[in-house]
Amino acid sequence: MSSSAYEYPPLAFVDIETTGSNFERDRITEVGIKSLIHDQIEIWESLINPQTFIPQNIQSLTGIRPEMVRQQPAFEGLATEIARELEGKIFVAHNARFDYGFLKASFKRVGIGFKPKVLCTVKLSRLLFPDQARHNLDTIISAHRLKISARHRALGDADLLLQFWRVCEEKLGREALLKAVNQLIGNPSLPPNIDKALIDSIPEKPGCYIFYGENQIPLYIGKSISLRSRVMGHFQGALTQRKEMKLSMQVRDIDWIETSGELGALILESRLIKERMPSMNIKLRRSKDLCAWKLELAEDGVLTPHLVGHRELDPGIQENLFGLFYSKREANAYLKAIAKKYRLCEALLGLEKRIEGKACFGYQVKQCGGACIGGSPIELHNLQLKTALELFQVQVWPYPGPVAVKEAGHMHVVDRWRYLGTAINEEELYELADSGEAEFDLDIYKILKKALAGSFKSQVIPLAVKDTV
Repeated sequence: MSSSAYEYPPLAFVDIETTGSNFERDRITEVGIKSLIHDQIEIWESLINPQTFIPQNIQSLTGIRPEMVRQQPAFEGLATEIARELEGKIFVAHNARFDYGFLKASFKRVGIGFKPKVLCTVKLSRLLFPDQARHNLDTIISAHRLKISARHRALGDADLLLQFWRVCEEKLGREALLKAVNQLIGNPSLPPNIDKALIDSIPEKPGCYIFYGENQIPLYIGKSISLRSRVMGHFQGALTQRKEMKLSMQVRDIDWIETSGELGALILESRLIKERMPSMNIKLRRSKDLCAWKLELAEDGVLTPHLVGHRELDPGIQENLFGLFYSKREANAYLKAIAKKYRLCEALLGLEKRIEGKACFGYQVKQCGGACIGGSPIELHNLQLKTALELFQVQVWPYPGPVAVKEAGHMHVVDRWRYLGTAINEEELYELADSGEAEFDLDIYKILKKALAGSFKSQVIPLAVKDTV
């Protein structure tokens, strides 16, 4: 069959230059489009006034300087023309999420919808030349001896993509090239370095997933009751959310660990993030320096908060604890916040020096109810303080010893809000229950407290621990 039997759909080879990598904050400075329609090439290009500063490193890379774009139209003035130029064509770009993401955001700001079919040439290169070590544009230029006309300029880089297309056609033929395009456009949500087979192997079960970058460095850890759907959700969000786009461009591998259910996934996620410290997680903090407020009644009848440091702290055992904070500074900030909200006296709370018979500073600026000078009863001040702190009271462990929390055939073993492990049989269950101490973790405390007060309350089985005497 002749090559004409395999006619290409209209293609737009696109490249843009920008003021940076954030498509919400940064702006486009140049658009270059080389369209291939019925084997004929059409060219569209324009500099664009970004109406914002172009950083010096971007100027050095692209050669686009402020004076070059000062008299050029803003994107708003060219949006309709660019949209018309791209209409009905497959959008072809290198690391297409970047170019498409910027254009989509720019069109959205002027009220134009933009949803073309997208073909990423990184993915195309990986599919057609799997033995090639890397698939960035400089590698493709070198591997296929492409001719550079204007590197890091929009039309120059768009021309490189068209040249790469011609190389693919020459080496593999139109039929194979079109088959590859159809395969890739059928899976537009996958990042350029992730194979569909890997995604297909991820189960639709509860658990945690780990995204790895270059050299198997952890990028991000998450959890879900449906792993594959959640992983795909990251990639589908990459066209509209900067964080997801950045993740998709960096991810090189994905691993996962199945759990018995949502509770197991929450606990595992908390532990994995602390152990592996992935760069793109908002890191959950370790609990080694925790402190809490404890209320004590002074001789003069004033209920006074005293800070209990991590060496004396035993959450789940000690009564009359409030807060759980990661630092003394955080604890004091919280106490000052409730003092302001309830017009409590900072001198009576120990936040400023108390001088007998003299008003505190807060009273002078009308932020204290006057308990420090007898303007309001001490009993009322005490009651307001207790009421304010009650919402943050650290719950004492409500069971006489360790418990097993049932979840889908597994047993999470917990004692005094400390997670001891997950058992799949009775022998493991009591080994874990007898294992003794585990470090208190504030994030796991919050997970367990919510679970045991909610849907898992009926799934708790108290365990009898063997006597150690």
